[in-house]
Amino acid sequence: MATKVQVIFYSMYGHVYRMAEAVADGAREVAGAEVSLLQVPELVPDEVLEKSGAKAARKAFANVPLARVEQLPEADAIIFGTPTRFGNMAAQMRNFLDQTGGLWARGALVGKVGSVFTSTASQHGGQETTITSFHSTLLHQGMIIAGVPYTAAGLNNMKEITGGTPYGASTLTGSDGSRQPSENELEIARFQGRHVAEIAKRLKG
Repeated sequence: MATKVQVIFYSMYGHVYRMAEAVADGAREVAGAEVSLLQVPELVPDEVLEKSGAKAARKAFANVPLARVEQLPEADAIIFGTPTRFGNMAAQMRNFLDQTGGLWARGALVGKVGSVFTSTASQHGGQETTITSFHSTLLHQGMIIAGVPYTAAGLNNMKEITGGTPYGASTLTGSDGSRQPSENELEIARFQGRHVAEIAKRLKG
């Protein structure tokens, strides 16, 4: 039987999308893993996205299917990606999760593996608080939280400024969004995808 992994993200300028692709690639390395890459709906009006330059950036992942709440119970593991908004998840992701009350009421996500990755503009811009505060929702749903253990060598990289935490993969965008995920950050993301898929496979077995 396939181990079903959903990678569900929100991205405004494409940084979290690139991380999501790496997470999905890592999960696909696990034999028997069936990986879906999905995004949550945008809430920002088109004219605002246009003014901020986000509308053009979002074209790169415009064809990624939208996640639907009713699909979540089909997964054995769900890996969520969100940019940071003042140390918390983005409103788009919060809105999506706030629609899962019905799943909570019937325990539909209990025992599934949950994991989180993120991006921030600066090195100390709330990467860890975004991920750990996200965990509260997963715990209320009864999910089993998986992070990134220090067997991911990139977590110990002291030769460059880099994202990556034991709570989940992360990237730094720069205040103007010009910095793209580094190879070290992408490798940590791939590790996370692999790690979560392996745990889910063992639990399913």
